[in-house]
Amino acid sequence: MDLVSTALPLALGIVMLGLGLSLTIDDFKRIAQRPRAVLAALATQLVVLPLVCVGLIYLFDLPPILAVGMMLLAASPGGPVANLYSHLFGGDVALNVSLTAINSVLAIVAMPVIYNLAAAHFVAGDESLGLQFGKAVEVFAIVLIPVAVGMFVRRWRQQLAERLDRPVRIVSLVLLAVLIVGSVVQNREILRDGFADLAGITAAFGLVNLGLGYLLPRLLRVTHAQSVACSFEIGLHNAVMAIVIARSVIGSEEMSLPPAIYTVIQMPLALAFGAMLARTVRSREAARQPEFV
Repeated sequence: MDLVSTALPLALGIVMLGLGLSLTIDDFKRIAQRPRAVLAALATQLVVLPLVCVGLIYLFDLPPILAVGMMLLAASPGGPVANLYSHLFGGDVALNVSLTAINSVLAIVAMPVIYNLAAAHFVAGDESLGLQFGKAVEVFAIVLIPVAVGMFVRRWRQQLAERLDRPVRIVSLVLLAVLIVGSVVQNREILRDGFADLAGITAAFGLVNLGLGYLLPRLLRVTHAQSVACSFEIGLHNAVMAIVIARSVIGSEEMSLPPAIYTVIQMPLALAFGAMLARTVRSREAARQPEFV
């Protein structure tokens, strides 16, 4: 196994540790205070997006292995960067923290289930692609244990957790950036060959994620700030988690291509979407202002 594939789980573990350092039991309790926003986001994340992804797979006529990689991406929870985007564009960041926490826990069940269903549907008969119990436990260890350790440190020594929080976040982001660049360089020929097949579907998937993440909560009369939080939580998947599972757990570089290309495309798309949303809101607020002569 190459260095990048070995280091990616470690990098993800550090990211999840950083998430745990910022979480308390109260973050989970706050979910009860925002049931409509949380339920709207979770229903969109766990039910609507996988169905949308299946539709796009058939629309773009994706090859079977890449189709499973797209489904793995669709099943991955929101990433830590969603908090930053939500803050930049007026979202409810506390809701983001709560959603990231609950989504990361639910992903332990959702990702193996959605992956196995996708593998059975798109590549039926290939037993090597099944996510067996042992591999599901590996996903559990990579995701949940670092979060639990971070939460324990925060509960045991809150000041220590607060001192560690920012350095761990910086290290995790730098490490992830280095590893993603290293992965792109190492697999540049594979990425170049797959970009034409995947750029369209990953861009479409990303835009649909952001749009539905905002519109569906608004239809349920969730506030604008909470809908912005839901949009970025749903629209900015933790693609690194999907890459780690595809490469290190399942052992398929080709399956990691959709989340890898999504990572490159989605960041600028999310910035453009956030700017458009902010501009639209400002225009509506200006239209409501009385005119003075």
